[in-house]
Amino acid sequence: MNDGRYAEEGAPARVRRTFPGISPRAYEHPSDRSALVALRRLTGFDTVFKALSGMLPERSLRLLYLSDSVRVDEEQFPSLHVMAVDACRILDVERLPPLFVTQDPRPQAMCVGMDEPVIVLTTGLVELLDEEEMRAVIGHEVGHALSGHSVYRTILLFLTTMALKVAWIPLGGVAIDALVAALREWFRKSELSADRAGLLVGQDLDASLRGLMKLAGGKHLSEMNTAAFLRQAEEYEAGGDLRDSVLKILNVLPRSHPFTTVRAAELHRWATTRDYQRLMDGHYPHREEDASAKIGESFRQSASAYAHDVRTSKDPLMRLVTDLAGEANSLTSKARSRLSGLSPRRPDKDDKPGPDESAH
Repeated sequence: MNDGRYAEEGAPARVRRTFPGISPRAYEHPSDRSALVALRRLTGFDTVFKALSGMLPERSLRLLYLSDSVRVDEEQFPSLHVMAVDACRILDVERLPPLFVTQDPRPQAMCVGMDEPVIVLTTGLVELLDEEEMRAVIGHEVGHALSGHSVYRTILLFLTTMALKVAWIPLGGVAIDALVAALREWFRKSELSADRAGLLVGQDLDASLRGLMKLAGGKHLSEMNTAAFLRQAEEYEAGGDLRDSVLKILNVLPRSHPFTTVRAAELHRWATTRDYQRLMDGHYPHREEDASAKIGESFRQSASAYAHDVRTSKDPLMRLVTDLAGEANSLTSKARSRLSGLSPRRPDKDDKPGPDESAH
């Protein structure tokens, strides 16, 4: 993978900004936090989580990759190792998660593990991406590790397998399906957070977008165009009628990841915000402040972001919801005005009956 952009001593040729003590709150998508809160409030989730925390064969998982994959280090896939070390340096992650490359033609990456996260890259992904695109992917996975996403990702993988095994039991799969659906909804949002972490590590928006475009269309980069790909995202988000809006929901439900065009558009939007620029200028929340961070503030940010998404959405279903909400508010205001107009006015103590007002 080394194409000459690395110095001989193994250090990256381009100097990148580092973020000492950065808190995951700096890059986490508001929808990620909201979905995780909703997941934790799901009936029975705490019970399942505590039970699975002691049951999941984490040691077995680690031994599996150790025995049937290639461990990335100074001697094996050394360029990937340098990128992983650099990603941890940029995000100030003290311990480098074990990194493995496993034989699989499908381009995938994941961060799993309950206590100690493990990052796994497939050969399909390694062969598909160039160095800067891969740097963003590794940063993406390190972001998952820093945010603690690997715990819930591991549970999702376990429950997905369990759902197949207990599908024949009456109602046995129903409860698991509900948990899997909630976990998938959260994980789709967590991918948006990790994409941001990947951008912080790579600090190359074009490379991040190219990587997403390749995941959608393969390695034929000369036949694709980033601007056109982003226009696809805009068409997807705005096009169609209410039937298309429903189909979009049905299409995404079984997926663990958001659609690539949606991820590209979300990342592109974030990279143009003042929040991103402030972060790159060194103004960001620190981990030492996490304990004192107010949950209510996080809720307000999530609610504000969601309200903004609904207001600015071009999706027909979202526009209908917005229009109905606006009409309901208008009707409520009119009703209140009428009721206040009909209510009798309390007489003033200085009020005196007029010449035509006589007692009966």
